[in-house]
Amino acid sequence: MAGVAVVGGGAIGGWLAAGLAHAGHDVALCVRTPVDRLFVDDVEVPVRITADPADVEPVPWVLLATKAQDTAGAQPWLDRLLDDDSTVVVVQNGIDHEERMQAPSVLPALAYVAVERVEPDRIRTHTPGWLEVPDTALGTAFATLAGSGMRVDLAADFRTNAWRKLYANSAANPLGALTLSRMGRLRTGELRDLAARVLHETVEVSVADGAAVDPDAEVARILERWSQMDPGGGSSMLYDRLAGRPMEHEYITGAVVRYADKHGHPAPLNRTLLTLLRALDQSR
Repeated sequence: MAGVAVVGGGAIGGWLAAGLAHAGHDVALCVRTPVDRLFVDDVEVPVRITADPADVEPVPWVLLATKAQDTAGAQPWLDRLLDDDSTVVVVQNGIDHEERMQAPSVLPALAYVAVERVEPDRIRTHTPGWLEVPDTALGTAFATLAGSGMRVDLAADFRTNAWRKLYANSAANPLGALTLSRMGRLRTGELRDLAARVLHETVEVSVADGAAVDPDAEVARILERWSQMDPGGGSSMLYDRLAGRPMEHEYITGAVVRYADKHGHPAPLNRTLLTLLRALDQSR
Protein backbone atom coordinates (compact mmCIF):
# COMPACT_ATOMS: atom_id res chain seq x y z
CA MET A 1 0.00 0.00 0.00
CA ALA A 2 1.03 3.64 -0.40
CA GLY A 3 3.27 5.38 2.09
CA VAL A 4 1.35 8.14 3.85
CA ALA A 5 2.43 10.76 6.39
CA VAL A 6 0.17 12.75 8.70
CA VAL A 7 1.77 15.93 10.04
CA GLY A 8 0.18 16.96 13.31
CA GLY A 9 -0.50 14.71 16.28
CA GLY A 10 -3.60 16.43 17.58
CA ALA A 11 -7.16 15.16 17.50
CA ILE A 12 -7.68 15.48 13.75
CA GLY A 13 -4.22 14.13 12.94
CA GLY A 14 -4.75 11.06 15.09
CA TRP A 15 -8.18 10.46 13.60
CA LEU A 16 -6.77 10.70 10.07
CA ALA A 17 -3.87 8.39 10.90
CA ALA A 18 -6.29 5.82 12.31
CA GLY A 19 -8.49 5.88 9.20
CA LEU A 20 -5.58 5.51 6.81
CA ALA A 21 -4.00 2.75 8.90
CA HIS A 22 -7.35 0.96 8.90
CA ALA A 23 -7.29 1.14 5.09
CA GLY A 24 -4.01 -0.78 5.20
CA HIS A 25 -1.50 1.99 4.57
CA ASP A 26 1.93 2.40 6.11
CA VAL A 27 1.32 5.59 8.09
CA ALA A 28 3.92 7.85 9.69
CA LEU A 29 2.42 10.19 12.28
CA CYS A 30 4.68 13.25 12.63
CA VAL A 31 4.29 14.89 16.03
CA ARG A 32 5.80 17.72 18.03
CA THR A 33 5.89 15.85 21.33
CA PRO A 34 6.76 12.14 21.11
CA VAL A 35 4.45 9.43 22.42
CA ASP A 36 4.96 5.68 22.29
CA ARG A 37 1.51 4.68 21.04
CA LEU A 38 -1.74 6.11 19.72
CA PHE A 39 -5.21 5.05 20.86
CA VAL A 40 -8.44 6.15 19.20
CA ASP A 41 -11.52 5.29 21.25
CA ASP A 42 -9.31 2.95 23.33
CA VAL A 43 -8.17 0.96 20.27
CA GLU A 44 -4.45 1.06 19.53
CA VAL A 45 -3.66 2.35 16.04
CA PRO A 46 -0.84 0.67 14.07
CA VAL A 47 1.12 3.76 13.07
CA ARG A 48 4.77 4.77 13.24
CA ILE A 49 5.11 7.83 15.47
CA THR A 50 8.09 10.14 15.14
CA ALA A 51 9.04 13.57 16.46
CA ASP A 52 12.17 13.94 14.32
CA PRO A 53 11.93 15.05 10.66
CA ALA A 54 15.21 13.23 10.00
CA ASP A 55 13.32 9.94 10.49
CA VAL A 56 11.09 10.38 7.42
CA GLU A 57 11.54 10.28 3.65
CA PRO A 58 9.38 11.50 0.74
CA VAL A 59 5.97 9.84 0.38
CA PRO A 60 3.25 10.23 -2.28
CA TRP A 61 0.66 11.62 0.15
CA VAL A 62 1.15 14.02 3.07
CA LEU A 63 -1.85 15.08 5.16
CA LEU A 64 -1.28 18.40 6.91
CA ALA A 65 -3.40 18.30 10.06
CA THR A 66 -1.80 21.04 12.13
CA LYS A 67 -3.86 24.00 13.21
CA ALA A 68 -3.88 26.66 10.51
CA GLN A 69 -1.74 28.99 12.62
CA ASP A 70 0.92 26.26 12.89
CA THR A 71 1.35 25.75 9.14
CA ALA A 72 4.73 27.47 9.02
CA GLY A 73 5.98 25.29 11.86
CA ALA A 74 5.32 22.19 9.76
CA GLN A 75 7.88 23.23 7.14
CA PRO A 76 10.75 21.05 8.47
CA TRP A 77 8.51 18.01 8.02
CA LEU A 78 7.40 19.08 4.56
CA ASP A 79 10.98 19.67 3.49
CA ARG A 80 11.68 15.99 4.22
CA LEU A 81 8.39 14.45 3.10
CA LEU A 82 7.78 16.17 -0.24
CA ASP A 83 9.23 15.61 -3.66
CA ASP A 84 7.95 16.46 -7.13
CA ASP A 85 5.46 13.57 -7.02
CA SER A 86 3.97 14.34 -3.61
CA THR A 87 0.53 15.76 -2.86
CA VAL A 88 -0.23 17.69 0.32
CA VAL A 89 -3.81 17.28 1.58
CA VAL A 90 -4.47 20.37 3.70
CA VAL A 91 -6.97 19.31 6.38
CA GLN A 92 -7.54 22.53 8.29
CA ASN A 93 -10.30 24.90 9.31
CA GLY A 94 -11.01 28.12 7.46
CA ILE A 95 -10.92 28.82 3.73
CA ASP A 96 -8.15 29.50 1.23
CA HIS A 97 -6.33 26.27 2.12
CA GLU A 98 -4.22 26.30 -1.04
CA GLU A 99 -2.86 29.78 -0.41
CA ARG A 100 -1.24 28.59 2.84
CA MET A 101 0.82 25.88 1.18
CA GLN A 102 3.69 26.03 -1.29
CA ALA A 103 3.93 22.53 -2.78
CA PRO A 104 3.89 20.90 -6.23
CA SER A 105 0.40 19.50 -5.65
CA VAL A 106 -2.14 20.66 -3.06
CA LEU A 107 -5.57 19.21 -2.28
CA PRO A 108 -7.77 21.18 0.16
CA ALA A 109 -9.91 19.08 2.49
CA LEU A 110 -12.65 19.70 5.02
CA ALA A 111 -12.98 17.47 8.10
CA TYR A 112 -16.45 16.89 9.50
CA VAL A 113 -15.89 15.18 12.83
CA ALA A 114 -16.18 15.93 16.55
CA VAL A 115 -12.98 14.54 18.01
CA GLU A 116 -11.01 15.39 21.15
CA ARG A 117 -7.49 14.66 22.32
CA VAL A 118 -8.06 13.64 25.94
CA GLU A 119 -4.49 12.53 26.71
CA PRO A 120 -1.22 12.88 24.77
CA ASP A 121 -1.68 9.40 23.29
CA ARG A 122 -5.48 9.09 23.37
CA ILE A 123 -8.19 10.53 21.14
CA ARG A 124 -11.94 10.27 21.60
CA THR A 125 -14.48 10.70 18.80
CA HIS A 126 -17.82 12.23 19.70
CA THR A 127 -19.45 11.73 16.29
CA PRO A 128 -18.69 9.65 13.18
CA GLY A 129 -16.66 11.70 10.72
CA TRP A 130 -15.69 12.14 7.10
CA LEU A 131 -13.60 14.29 4.78
CA GLU A 132 -14.69 16.34 1.80
CA VAL A 133 -12.40 17.26 -1.12
CA PRO A 134 -12.95 18.86 -4.55
CA ASP A 135 -14.46 16.65 -7.23
CA THR A 136 -11.32 16.58 -9.37
CA ALA A 137 -8.97 13.88 -10.57
CA LEU A 138 -6.76 14.55 -7.56
CA GLY A 139 -9.71 14.40 -5.20
CA THR A 140 -10.83 11.10 -6.71
CA ALA A 141 -7.32 9.69 -6.32
CA PHE A 142 -7.32 10.59 -2.64
CA ALA A 143 -10.77 9.09 -2.10
CA THR A 144 -9.49 5.88 -3.66
CA LEU A 145 -6.45 5.97 -1.37
CA ALA A 146 -8.63 6.34 1.73
CA GLY A 147 -10.65 3.32 0.64
CA SER A 148 -12.66 1.65 3.39
CA GLY A 149 -10.70 3.36 6.16
CA MET A 150 -12.29 6.77 5.82
CA ARG A 151 -15.32 8.26 4.14
CA VAL A 152 -14.30 10.87 1.56
CA ASP A 153 -16.97 12.89 -0.25
CA LEU A 154 -16.32 14.71 -3.55
CA ALA A 155 -17.69 18.26 -3.78
CA ALA A 156 -18.58 19.87 -7.08
CA ASP A 157 -18.58 23.35 -5.49
CA PHE A 158 -15.84 23.07 -2.90
CA ARG A 159 -15.56 26.83 -2.35
CA THR A 160 -19.19 27.10 -1.30
CA ASN A 161 -18.79 24.07 0.94
CA ALA A 162 -15.66 25.53 2.51
CA TRP A 163 -17.78 28.51 3.48
CA ARG A 164 -20.52 26.20 4.72
CA LYS A 165 -18.01 24.46 6.98
CA LEU A 166 -16.86 27.85 8.23
CA TYR A 167 -20.41 28.84 9.17
CA ALA A 168 -20.68 26.46 12.11
CA ASN A 169 -17.08 27.11 13.12
CA SER A 170 -17.67 30.85 13.12
CA ALA A 171 -20.23 30.42 15.91
CA ALA A 172 -19.29 27.27 17.85
CA ASN A 173 -15.56 27.99 18.04
CA PRO A 174 -15.51 31.57 19.35
CA LEU A 175 -18.58 31.25 21.57
CA GLY A 176 -17.39 27.94 22.99
CA ALA A 177 -13.91 29.26 23.69
CA LEU A 178 -15.02 32.58 25.16
CA THR A 179 -17.67 31.08 27.46
CA LEU A 180 -15.99 27.69 28.06
CA SER A 181 -19.13 26.03 26.72
CA ARG A 182 -19.64 22.65 25.06
CA MET A 183 -22.44 21.87 22.64
CA GLY A 184 -25.05 21.25 25.33
CA ARG A 185 -24.88 24.91 26.39
CA LEU A 186 -24.32 26.43 22.95
CA ARG A 187 -27.56 25.02 21.57
CA THR A 188 -29.90 26.40 24.23
CA GLY A 189 -31.12 29.74 25.55
CA GLU A 190 -29.33 33.02 24.97
CA LEU A 191 -26.16 31.39 23.62
CA ARG A 192 -28.19 29.66 20.92
CA ASP A 193 -29.83 32.96 19.97
CA LEU A 194 -26.46 34.69 19.75
CA ALA A 195 -25.03 31.78 17.75
CA ALA A 196 -27.90 32.09 15.27
CA ARG A 197 -27.14 35.79 14.74
CA VAL A 198 -23.44 35.11 14.28
CA LEU A 199 -24.26 32.35 11.80
CA HIS A 200 -26.57 34.59 9.79
CA GLU A 201 -23.95 37.32 9.62
CA THR A 202 -21.28 34.88 8.44
CA VAL A 203 -23.56 33.46 5.76
CA GLU A 204 -24.29 36.96 4.48
CA VAL A 205 -20.55 37.61 4.11
CA SER A 206 -20.14 34.35 2.18
CA VAL A 207 -22.98 35.23 -0.17
CA ALA A 208 -21.21 38.50 -0.92
CA ASP A 209 -18.17 36.35 -1.77
CA GLY A 210 -20.19 34.21 -4.18
CA ALA A 211 -21.35 31.26 -2.06
CA ALA A 212 -24.48 29.74 -3.58
CA VAL A 213 -26.62 29.30 -0.46
CA ASP A 214 -29.86 30.45 1.13
CA PRO A 215 -28.98 32.21 4.43
CA ASP A 216 -32.09 31.25 6.39
CA ALA A 217 -31.88 27.63 5.27
CA GLU A 218 -28.20 27.43 6.20
CA VAL A 219 -28.73 28.76 9.71
CA ALA A 220 -31.64 26.35 10.25
CA ARG A 221 -29.55 23.44 8.94
CA ILE A 222 -26.67 24.13 11.30
CA LEU A 223 -28.83 24.60 14.37
CA GLU A 224 -30.68 21.37 13.57
CA ARG A 225 -27.36 19.53 13.25
CA TRP A 226 -26.24 20.95 16.60
CA SER A 227 -29.37 19.50 18.21
CA GLN A 228 -28.22 16.02 17.18
CA MET A 229 -24.62 16.34 18.41
CA ASP A 230 -23.15 14.97 21.61
CA PRO A 231 -23.83 17.64 24.26
CA GLY A 232 -20.44 16.85 25.81
CA GLY A 233 -18.57 17.60 22.60
CA GLY A 234 -16.84 20.91 22.10
CA SER A 235 -15.12 22.99 19.46
CA SER A 236 -11.44 22.79 18.59
CA MET A 237 -10.95 26.34 19.83
CA LEU A 238 -12.45 25.41 23.19
CA TYR A 239 -10.07 22.46 23.46
CA ASP A 240 -7.15 24.73 22.58
CA ARG A 241 -8.08 27.20 25.29
CA LEU A 242 -8.52 24.45 27.88
CA ALA A 243 -5.10 23.05 26.97
CA GLY A 244 -3.40 26.45 26.99
CA ARG A 245 -2.60 26.27 23.27
CA PRO A 246 -2.81 29.15 20.75
CA MET A 247 -6.26 29.43 19.21
CA GLU A 248 -7.07 29.59 15.50
CA HIS A 249 -9.39 32.59 15.61
CA GLU A 250 -7.48 34.44 12.87
CA TYR A 251 -8.37 31.64 10.42
CA ILE A 252 -12.02 31.33 11.44
CA THR A 253 -13.48 34.57 12.78
CA GLY A 254 -10.60 36.49 11.26
CA ALA A 255 -11.36 35.03 7.83
CA VAL A 256 -14.98 36.20 8.08
CA VAL A 257 -13.85 39.70 9.01
CA ARG A 258 -11.28 39.84 6.19
CA TYR A 259 -13.87 38.88 3.59
CA ALA A 260 -16.38 41.28 5.15
CA ASP A 261 -13.82 44.05 4.63
CA LYS A 262 -13.22 42.90 1.07
CA HIS A 263 -16.92 43.10 0.21
CA GLY A 264 -17.86 46.11 2.34
CA HIS A 265 -19.96 44.18 4.85
CA PRO A 266 -20.13 45.54 8.44
CA ALA A 267 -20.18 42.12 10.25
CA PRO A 268 -20.32 43.69 13.74
CA LEU A 269 -20.77 40.43 15.67
CA ASN A 270 -17.79 38.71 14.08
CA ARG A 271 -15.69 41.83 14.60
CA THR A 272 -16.63 41.89 18.29
CA LEU A 273 -15.82 38.21 18.72
CA LEU A 274 -12.47 38.66 16.98
CA THR A 275 -11.56 41.55 19.29
CA LEU A 276 -12.42 39.47 22.36
CA LEU A 277 -10.54 36.42 21.09
CA ARG A 278 -7.44 38.46 20.32
CA ALA A 279 -7.56 39.99 23.79
CA LEU A 280 -7.98 36.54 25.38
CA ASP A 281 -5.08 35.16 23.38
CA GLN A 282 -2.80 38.08 24.30
CA SER A 283 -3.67 37.84 28.02
CA ARG A 284 -2.25 34.32 28.41
